Amino acid sequence: MAPPILKLDDIFLSFGGAPLLAGASLQVEPGDKICLVGRNGSGKSTLLKIAAGLVEAQSGEVFRHPSSTVRYLEQAPDFAGFSTVQAYAEAGLGPGDDPYRVTYLLSHLGLTGEEDPNTLSGGESRRAALSRVLAPEPDILLLDEPTNHLDLPTIEWLEGELQKTRSALVLISHDRRFLEKVSTATVWLDRGTSRRLDRGFARFEAWRDQVLEAEELEQHKLGKAIEREEHWLRYGVTARRKRNMRRLGELQTMRSQYRGHKGPQGTVQASVSDAQESGKLVIEADKITKSFGERAIVTPFSIRVHRGDCIGLVGPNGAGKTTLLTMLTGQLSPDSGTIKLGTNLEIATLDQKREDLDPEDTLANYLTDGRGENLIVNGEQRHVTGYMKEFLFQPEQARTPIKSLSGGERARLMLARILSRPANLLILDEPTNDLDIETLDLLQEIVAGFPGTVILVSHDRDFLDRTVTSTIAPAVPDAPDGRWIEYAGGYSDMLAQRKGALEERRKAEKAAEKPKVQETAPAAAGAKGKLSFKQKFALENLPKEMAKAEAEIAKREQVMADPNLFTRDPAAFNRLAAEMEKLRAGLTVMEEEWLELEMLREELEG
Repeated sequence: MAPPILKLDDIFLSFGGAPLLAGASLQVEPGDKICLVGRNGSGKSTLLKIAAGLVEAQSGEVFRHPSSTVRYLEQAPDFAGFSTVQAYAEAGLGPGDDPYRVTYLLSHLGLTGEEDPNTLSGGESRRAALSRVLAPEPDILLLDEPTNHLDLPTIEWLEGELQKTRSALVLISHDRRFLEKVSTATVWLDRGTSRRLDRGFARFEAWRDQVLEAEELEQHKLGKAIEREEHWLRYGVTARRKRNMRRLGELQTMRSQYRGHKGPQGTVQASVSDAQESGKLVIEADKITKSFGERAIVTPFSIRVHRGDCIGLVGPNGAGKTTLLTMLTGQLSPDSGTIKLGTNLEIATLDQKREDLDPEDTLANYLTDGRGENLIVNGEQRHVTGYMKEFLFQPEQARTPIKSLSGGERARLMLARILSRPANLLILDEPTNDLDIETLDLLQEIVAGFPGTVILVSHDRDFLDRTVTSTIAPAVPDAPDGRWIEYAGGYSDMLAQRKGALEERRKAEKAAEKPKVQETAPAAAGAKGKLSFKQKFALENLPKEMAKAEAEIAKREQVMADPNLFTRDPAAFNRLAAEMEKLRAGLTVMEEEWLELEMLREELEG
């Protein structure tokens, strides 16, 4: 085993009150790819900053190999003194580092390098910071939420970069799929201490549950042991005083351990407040379009959204997801086409920009809209502190200003607010940002079990696969041109359908090339001045075959027009969709072959 290049041992840190870190450890060896996991507020980011040398622990050992280089991904990069993004990223290079790496990374992250750092959006700032820390290929990379504000193509590209990098990694992320693909070891930060599993994140959750079950069993055994000792002291045969005092001391120690045991942090307990049922048809969009200048954001797009649907919107940043979402909900008028909203709609919206959060407002005031100490949830009056506890906020935080909360706590607070409002249509724009994995689990359950309708924008592949019934994505993934397609199922289903359609298209193109290969046959026919028997037969019978294929396609289209088919029988829906793709590909081949033969006939007949 190689010696560690970074080691944190028995780290203690407290900001007053209960310690944030109490004996936490982290050991990094060359080539390690470690994911650091734990609840929001468990100290993950703080431990990473201690590893980077940005925060000093109150006690414990911190060792960094003298020859090792360390780079830390900042949540809020400091661009002061840099006129361009290129200059900022190149400032992270060390002596002997290749400056071309900066250009390569900026280009793959969608930046030119000429941007003014002071005008960057949150997502662009994150991309610039990633370029700066990845360019030097350091010995140790410390990444705190590297996928935040990145679109799916960029996240998938980053996965590939981190999988092949020679740098040792320690990363924090809420993106399950990202962690599963990148990590080879997991460090769990829980109640101030850390435990290590030498397996990737895919094995973590089952292991965590086993650890907690074993801990609960030990605590139960300790409680029983205390009962036995108390019984012996009260009713047992009197022994020598010295022995009694020893057992009394052991009992006091056991009682102290039992009382001092700090169980795992609870889970968020919540559900959406009931609202009046909406109409069966929630949204109907007919051939809607939207352009900004010469750029088409949405070309004619139609969709019918029914009560109970859960629709995901995916695509690269700038493709127009938010524009399409605001049109579908009636907040933005299309350039052409019509949007019809259903009846009895009560909409609750979670905005990715967290724009309605006043940093000076208190948690209690925000949750109650300034109406005192109580709020109405599901028709019942609740005290705000009791409701806050369900979302893992302490009663003493009721008067805390929002500006003191972490990103994850702010996301949880907004979730608490929208879930307290009656709603039958949830609009969730990047709802998973900054949520810890346990809260993500709850949100998945809420969305999957919501009796109303959900439309969400997300870059979290695992979340999409677990929740949505259909996915809207650009027709051209790498270069969106305003065309959008609705696919049945989640993100993985969408990829499979795209792959299937691409394979069918390639087969059709290959089949269409076959008549061209046989150019010698038409030449021979030309010499004779007439078509061959085989060509005549094809020319006469292809129209019948094409008509038959068109009838089969129409028959399947009629069945698939049933809006409840996918919900009732997804397997049948997918089978019909695959059959239609195959029939359309075959029809294209027949049409092209018939056209070539017809042109040849006309040429031969003069």
